Amino acid sequence: MQTRTQLPEIRRRRGISTAQLAKSAGVGRQTIYSIEAGEYVPNTALALALARILEVRVEDLFQLENEPQAPAKPVSAELLHVGDPLRKGQPVQLCEVGKRLIAVPAEPQPAVLPLADGVLIDQTRRAGTASVRAFPSDGSEGKRLLVAGCDPGIALLAHHLSRTAGVELVVASSSSRQSLEWLKDGFVHIAGTHLRDASTGDYNLAAVKKLFPRGGVKVVTFAIWEQGLVFASGNPREIRSVADLAGRRVRLMNRETGAGSRELLDHELERAGIAHKDVAGYDRIAHGHLPAALAVSLGEADCCIATRSAAQAFGLGFVPLATERYDLVIRQPFVKLPAVEALLDSLNRSAIRRRLEMLAGYDTSRTGEVRVS
Repeated sequence: MQTRTQLPEIRRRRGISTAQLAKSAGVGRQTIYSIEAGEYVPNTALALALARILEVRVEDLFQLENEPQAPAKPVSAELLHVGDPLRKGQPVQLCEVGKRLIAVPAEPQPAVLPLADGVLIDQTRRAGTASVRAFPSDGSEGKRLLVAGCDPGIALLAHHLSRTAGVELVVASSSSRQSLEWLKDGFVHIAGTHLRDASTGDYNLAAVKKLFPRGGVKVVTFAIWEQGLVFASGNPREIRSVADLAGRRVRLMNRETGAGSRELLDHELERAGIAHKDVAGYDRIAHGHLPAALAVSLGEADCCIATRSAAQAFGLGFVPLATERYDLVIRQPFVKLPAVEALLDSLNRSAIRRRLEMLAGYDTSRTGEVRVS
């Protein structure tokens, strides 16, 4: 009976070269090449050695061709979600946070199906426990981090970590305040935030201190970005300031309560003496910078508050309103996890900084700086 192997995929995901794996297993590189090509089936001792080195089960590395697969038993996971109710069959990603198994909706991108670990099999509420039919494991769960927040640039960090350290980031899209609440409640490893303190003008530290009065968290700067008015290319509505949102001429796409973007908008409307009821679309909600900018690009709205990077992603116009600091907040029990250490190390490397500067337009002069240790 023929066998098939997942060895090359799992090896690459772990960030281990063929030469490194061969040396650790005490065999030649040609042996590894032959196994990965399906030309050689290792004996029991070598199969066990490879599984130990890659921190997976032997059956994750090798399977019999045409072997009937018993359907996986559903697993119970805590569902982390904001927005519209989820449907049966919704693809989800799974991540262990401490002793909890968390399920996060995996949303498809244009022309691409979502990367998912399973699907919901029961009717779920917006929060609570969900029953998930998980796909067969590929052995990558041990190097996953669950990050909550709204920064579009986190995708660049995720790509960098996957290639260089074999670490996978699972992202739960949420407002800054929601991400901090989830961190406090133990649902995520890391929370991203850009909340301005009205009394000091500083970002994030006041909100963190309020939620974590006894400390127990590490705060590290991810980047400094610009946030402002986003509108169609060519600015057909001639939007130059928040004052232009008054009346019914401009349709706004707002953000959810607790989002830094919404708090910035409210601050600017108050300064301009404009009531919420006088802004068309104030009650229309998009969950995230990119969804808000997408609505503008599709003509569903004339304007939103989002980052310059979101405007650039869709070729939209941009007028800055504020320069903000986006920080990552980590609970101390997670700081020493190898995956978290790899993430923090990456923030101090030029490769990810250049990507954030060139592709997202971020200021990385403070990236990696520890605000609270």
